[in-house]
Amino acid sequence: MDYTNLPAENVIIVGGGPAGLAAAVYTSRANLSPLVIAGSPPGGQLMLTSDVENYPGFESILGPQLIEKYRAHAKKFGTRIIDDNVAKVDFKKNPFEIVNAANQKIYATKSVIIATGAKAKWLGIENEQRLRGKGVSACAVCDAFFFKEKVVVVVGGGDTAMEDALTLTKFASKIYLIHRRDNFRASKIMQDRVKKNPKIEIIWNTTVVDVLGEQKVEGIKMKNLKQGSEKELRVEGLFLAIGHQPDTEVFKGQIELDEGRKEKFLLKN
Repeated sequence: MDYTNLPAENVIIVGGGPAGLAAAVYTSRANLSPLVIAGSPPGGQLMLTSDVENYPGFESILGPQLIEKYRAHAKKFGTRIIDDNVAKVDFKKNPFEIVNAANQKIYATKSVIIATGAKAKWLGIENEQRLRGKGVSACAVCDAFFFKEKVVVVVGGGDTAMEDALTLTKFASKIYLIHRRDNFRASKIMQDRVKKNPKIEIIWNTTVVDVLGEQKVEGIKMKNLKQGSEKELRVEGLFLAIGHQPDTEVFKGQIELDEGRKEKFLLKN
């Protein structure tokens, strides 16, 4: 089929999180009639966040509620939103072509804004992926409910790890917070909340080297980085909060990416 005569959009924004929807507000107000391919499920990492306390204008708001406000704001100015993923792109054609995943529909566009955000990093240890969804998770907000009165581990030292640990205190009976250094990089207020919570025990200078269990998580093996010693800890859940990497795999071979898979330049016709 010849797609050369497809009517071209002025701009397609790939990604329906805060960055993509902010771009939609600006481009729609410029009368460019943007089309947002928002992902499925849409909304980005903010959909997995409980209380947002550091966004100007809101003392506290749930992540999904904030995304809904973003979407309503963008739609007010004429933004169109498709809640689907991008299957592939062809940036070597003029106009560019973007194929959505649900029905393989092709969209032609004069310009593309990439706002695909990031996805969770994993430890890369032997049984991590095998037990994913069976006690191993990268989203405490999503899965905390399933760990009522259980003992769990959170790995990380940033704000996400602090928030995950605090979220889990509403359900789990005990939370071990494991960090590879002897200090957190999280904001002071989040650190203070974690350190004051009696359900949370911090284990410093330690990494998780294996996940134990056949059908579900039954424990972890951890290594003290200063002493070099290893020991096992009986837990029923492992939550990873060790950072994210750019979600740009679909653009590989179409634009230049750096070592972190971040796009390095603006692509335009």
